[in-house]
Parts: sequence; C-alpha cells; structure tokens
Amino acid sequence: MDVNIEQIYGVWTLGYSLDKQTTSSTPIGYNSSGYMQYDTIRPEAGEALFQLKYRSDYSQVQLIAQQMNESLGKFFSSCSLIIPMPASKIRTRQPVNEIARELALLMGIPCCENLLVKTNATPAMKDIATREDKMLALIRAFAVNDVLPSGLHDVLLVDDLFDTGSSLEVATNALKSYSKIRNVYVATVTRKR
Repeated sequence: MDVNIEQIYGVWTLGYSLDKQTTSSTPIGYNSSGYMQYDTIRPEAGEALFQLKYRSDYSQVQLIAQQMNESLGKFFSSCSLIIPMPASKIRTRQPVNEIARELALLMGIPCCENLLVKTNATPAMKDIATREDKMLALIRAFAVNDVLPSGLHDVLLVDDLFDTGSSLEVATNALKSYSKIRNVYVATVTRKR
C-alpha cells in the first residue's frame, strides 16, 4: 500500500496519519432518489478504510493494521497498550476496534477496549460543522475505567479519521487524567486535511 504519512498535531505526545481520506470528489449528478452522486478518488489507505466502514469488507482490517505497523510502529515503540477510539455509530463490528486489535497483535502488545469508554451518545463528528460545536458535543462524553495494572503506561490511541482533532483531543485529555498513563500517542488511518 502506498501511503503519504503526515504528523498530526494536538494535545497528545505524538501523532501520525497514514494518508488523506480522499484526493478528489467531483459531483456527477443526482441519482433516482434525488441524492447527489460523486466520483471520489481515494488514496489506497482511504479506499481500504471506505471498503471496511461502508462496504463491510473486513478483509481490509489486516491490510490497514499491517500498514500502520510498518509505517508508524517505529514512532510508538514505547507504547505498552493500544486503545481504540470509542465509536459514534453503533455497529455489530466496530471497524476501529478491529483495526486496533489487529495492530496490537502485530505490535505484540495488548488492546484494551474497556479503558476508554463513551458515557454519552454523540453524533458522528463528520456531521458536525465546526470544531467548537464538536468540542461542545464531546464534553463529558468519555470516561476512563481503572483497569490497568500499577505503573505508568504509554498508550497508543487508534482512530480511523483525523479531521479537526476535537474527539482525539477530548479522549487524550481523559486518558491523561488517569494516573496510570504517562504519554498518549495517536495513530489514524486517514486525515481530512
């Protein structure tokens, strides 16, 4: 998979994204139901994520996790734990959890899905226009369960998309408030910018 890695900045210790979500999206006309259709061009990572999330192609999980490990793993070598970003949309299988589990296997560290949890339902961040509105929707949306053994841990927070960084910022701050976490690192499959 060809990728265009870029550092993503925020309140976390260090963060990286594999590639852009899309490279172009051109309107091509309305369908029979009156919805605008688009010719969307995606880089390989963006296409793999699209197939996983919107076509339920779970064969993409291993490809995405393998690329994250190969391209980003060296930046997160101090991490002893992977945490998936809690989802906004309820699905039978959560794509981010699947990626986080596979990445944890490849990195040889545990994936902890019950450390960071959503306490309040929030709309999908992609459906909220401004960073300020996203932050308002996310206030008090996350809680951290005391499930880690004693000591200080560096953790890797995995998400599918970096847009404004608001959900990652709120989640990182929640994790940093937990006395057993020293550093929070972030890895995303794609980014909007």
